[in-house]
Amino acid sequence: MGKNCGSGWREEGLAERVLDEAAKMWKKAGGGVIVEDGNGASLKAILQTLEGSMSGGRIIAGKATGQDSHMARVNDLPGSGTSANTVHPTFSTVIEGDGEDKDHSNASLDPRKWIKVVGAFDQPQLTYNVNKKHFEPSTSKPSLFPSPSHKAAFFRDRYNLVYQRLLRNESFQTSGPSFQHSSTLTAGKSFKLTPIVNLLGRSGTSHMLLGLLSVSPAGELSLTDLTGSIRLDLSHARTVPEDGAWFAPGMIVLVDGIYEEEESIRGSALGGNSGVGGAIGGRFVGISICGPPCERREITLGTSSSKESGDLASSGCFAGVDFLGVGSERAQGLRMRRIRAGCLRYGQNDNEDSSRRTMAIMSEVNLDNVKTLEALKKVLSIYCDLPLSELPLVFVMIGSFVRDSVISGGGRGGSIEYKEYFDSLALVLSEFPSVLRHSTFVFVPGDNDPWASAFSAGATTAIPREAIPELFTSRVKRAFLTANNESEKSYSAEVPGEAVWTSNPSRICMFGPVHEIVVFRDDMSGRLRRSAVLSGTETIKPDIEMSDEPSSRSVSTSSSQGGKSQVPPVEGNRRMGDDPSAAMLAARKLVKTILDQGNMSPFPLTTRPVLWDYASSLQLYPLPTAFVLADAETAPFTITYEGCHVMNPGRLVPEGNKKLARWIEYDILKNRGKVREERY
Repeated sequence: MGKNCGSGWREEGLAERVLDEAAKMWKKAGGGVIVEDGNGASLKAILQTLEGSMSGGRIIAGKATGQDSHMARVNDLPGSGTSANTVHPTFSTVIEGDGEDKDHSNASLDPRKWIKVVGAFDQPQLTYNVNKKHFEPSTSKPSLFPSPSHKAAFFRDRYNLVYQRLLRNESFQTSGPSFQHSSTLTAGKSFKLTPIVNLLGRSGTSHMLLGLLSVSPAGELSLTDLTGSIRLDLSHARTVPEDGAWFAPGMIVLVDGIYEEEESIRGSALGGNSGVGGAIGGRFVGISICGPPCERREITLGTSSSKESGDLASSGCFAGVDFLGVGSERAQGLRMRRIRAGCLRYGQNDNEDSSRRTMAIMSEVNLDNVKTLEALKKVLSIYCDLPLSELPLVFVMIGSFVRDSVISGGGRGGSIEYKEYFDSLALVLSEFPSVLRHSTFVFVPGDNDPWASAFSAGATTAIPREAIPELFTSRVKRAFLTANNESEKSYSAEVPGEAVWTSNPSRICMFGPVHEIVVFRDDMSGRLRRSAVLSGTETIKPDIEMSDEPSSRSVSTSSSQGGKSQVPPVEGNRRMGDDPSAAMLAARKLVKTILDQGNMSPFPLTTRPVLWDYASSLQLYPLPTAFVLADAETAPFTITYEGCHVMNPGRLVPEGNKKLARWIEYDILKNRGKVREERY
């Protein structure tokens, strides 16, 4: 009741209504022993049925299937208008394993009908309640000019999110087994976190701290948590894994080391400048430093490890939280998996190849470069010549759509010139009406695109940032409208093609909460190289064990204290075997850093400004199914880490290559991408 009804189970009497419906189902099924599985309705099956048809703590009536079931005959649900002999649709699907909705039209079985693009400003603003250990919607309306207190809340919420994730890790539980995660400091033991304020009076003792890495006003490196801060000495610390992740101010890190109290404050209770919420006297000498362990998506949501299973764990998960406004895993997960299976079977039943499940992802599409338009023609012509069953469902085009900030260009054309670039794009797209008619195009802006670039002059802008204004996109939309109007009657039941202009970052959801793809455009690797903290052994090269196993296997290195730590495996076009190239090591390092932080912008606000009230849209928690990290300064790669497939398309037209187009083709069902190159 608590997971689905919240406090409403008591205040609004929701629990009575839910139990009423459970009793009706049990009675109609014959009234057997309710605590056991058998011919009668078990409590487990009844609750699974009710959870799948609940929203906001209330039971929502679905469509009747008209089929009889020995377990699924129920009375009228509130407001449903169904008879006592009607089979509950969700119940028959769960128990009998029907697997598909019989009453879906052809259009509803088109996979593109179940694609939803969620912008950063449309995403629910959720905060983690430490006392209730659950997510809650923000109580205040988000604003671009919030109160200064929201800045402190932004960092506090981010810390609490990492902290609760860490405490659920088996290595931070007293009776848990040895630590097996990639951020191992010491193997074969459980760990305990110490609040910084508790270091007072414990000089010379070893502790493990979790805190925000930052630079103090005096210019020294410090570590800060919710109780205080302390000066940090990393001159003798080793990174775990060695050279396997970046550590920069603004990141939340785990530091294992020894507290050294200053001689001048020994014997004093607080030491003058020490206390809760302030700076603790002395220093903390780090021995090892690592990022907080990442948590797999199925663990966070409590789903089964099997991708096709809709089973939910009994506790320790957030299956009932609707993170993106598309339905929670508990309410929609099972139904959406059935619909996904039905869509695939629909293609097979009609003698069609069900392989239409790909996405084409292109980044740094500079429309002010003639070579880019030629490369786009080449890419679209390749897909135009393919049969419809092999055409990508989605084309993702990521900015910046100009190489320089045109809007702030002074004597240049400004906004008029920028609109002409999109008019040129519309002309190119109009040459391929069949592609426009049967695909969804998603446009994600970069830092040089309006209107943010009007005052940034190409420098780093605040994130999340809005979509490209409609002022510049009218011709492109007209091209899609023309293509849809010219469609043949045989395709009238299909979902028409469309162009979606969204924010940066944004999320593409397929089949509700079943498949989530995050798209983010940021030159993150360069910012990490400029601001990273170097410890005393940063230049030591790790001994890497390569493997030809799939992504479930990890690449391990030996830590400073004999433990095993892991680096994300490489997947994609490159075969694993010999020593990986420097580019692939850099890609692994980047992926591990960002996913362990669970945030797309683990930097100080002075380095990467963030709109405080919309900061929850930057969270990578739960981990998405796939993450498109468009970084033009890094070579293209595809890597899977902790079940999340990370892809970087690089530049559509690589620098120094006059006749080469490069993009990523992503298989949605296999959750794997590959880098494609074509000469034109």
